[in-house]
Formats: sequence, structure tokens, C-alpha cells
Amino acid sequence: EQVEGAAPALFLAPLAAPPRAALSDGAVPTSTDQCRTMAKEGGPKKITLLGSTGSIGTQTLDILQSNPGDFALVGLTAGSNVDLLCEQVAQFRPEIVCITNEDRLGELKTRIEGLGLGSAAPKIVSGTGGLCEVAAYGDADTVVTGIVGCAGLLPTIAAIKAGKDIALANKETLIAGGPVVLPMLKKYGSVMTPADSEHSAIFQCLQGAPVDSLSKVILTASGGAFRDWRGEGLGG
Repeated sequence: EQVEGAAPALFLAPLAAPPRAALSDGAVPTSTDQCRTMAKEGGPKKITLLGSTGSIGTQTLDILQSNPGDFALVGLTAGSNVDLLCEQVAQFRPEIVCITNEDRLGELKTRIEGLGLGSAAPKIVSGTGGLCEVAAYGDADTVVTGIVGCAGLLPTIAAIKAGKDIALANKETLIAGGPVVLPMLKKYGSVMTPADSEHSAIFQCLQGAPVDSLSKVILTASGGAFRDWRGEGLGG
């Protein structure tokens, strides 16, 4: 079970730590205090957030807002939620934004123009191509992948090819593309850290354990399609 309050710390671990950073014993930091210390030593970290209007995205932005000296936001992407995306642009002033639903591109451009940001207005792109452009854009240190489903695979690959570290909140990327993605991490020198859900909980439990100490993982009560079913409904 994931430790209470650990989700923000796990976001801070891949976000705040200097690139390739680790504690003296080689473990990735899993406490908020450890991560903040490492962030201060390394300076503000530059973050790109894919899927900024979903649950992972809004939680990530809450952390950035609570730690304003530790982070700078480079890019944001959203599916169709123009209203929330514009609010985020006004608050965090990213350099580039993408709306995946190309039918909403005109509306997004008009709304952002209406914010009156002047020279601080972001570059605006759309579609899958725009999503990959944001993922690889600029000097972001870490890309948080909060996109649901296999739609997160291509932008994750684009980010890795650009040498970005990955804070992975999208299990489907590894389920669908693990044999491709994992060798790429080594090839391009990127680091991937799980930042949500079951894979993050397992990651936390393994911190400090010898590499060869695990023989089996049994994952229970993980939600999914049958979460709200009664036992009698599962028979047969």
C-alpha cells in the first residue's frame, strides 16, 4: 500500500532532484524533505507536464505552486479542456502549450491572446505532432507523463530521445511499449521514475532493498473495472 502523503514526495523525487541524482546509498529520494534539499542544491528544475488538466496534472501543478522557488514550467498539454488549460497558462506562464483536440485549437489561440500576455505568450501547437513537440521542447529537465492510455507512448519516446528524464504516471507506456522504451532510456541517458499508482507504490517499497531480493510481486486491491462489484457478481 502506498504510504500516506508519499505521492507529493514521489513527484518531488523525479522533479526536484538534480538530474541523475541519488542519495548516498544509491536510492532515489522518497521523502519531501530529501527532495527539497536536493532541489535547492541543484537550483530550480524545469518541468514539462503532459496531461495538465487531468488528476495527475492538477496534482503536479499544486506541488509546483506550493514550491515556487524549486520549479519552472516549460510546457503544458491538454486534451480538450480549454478553460482549465487557459487558467494554467495565465498562472504558470509556460513557453509552449498543446491542445490535442485540433478542433479546439482556434478557441485556444483566441483565449490565450485574450490573456494579454504579450511577449510572455506561449507557442501554441496541436494534435499528436504538437504533443510530441512539447515533450521534446526546450531545456526541460523532466517530463511528467500524465496522459491516459497508449496516447502517452509517442510523446514519452519523443521526450526520451530529447534526453529528458521521465516522471511516469502512465502505466500503458510500459505495458504497450516496454521492449522499445526501456532500451531507449539507456541509449539516450534518460532516467524514468514511477510517479503514480501501483507502480509508484511498488517502487517506494523497494527503496533500499538489494536488487536481487525480490522474487515475486502480488498486487491486490488495485481498483480497475471490478472495483465496485460485489463478490457474488464475480462468480463464473
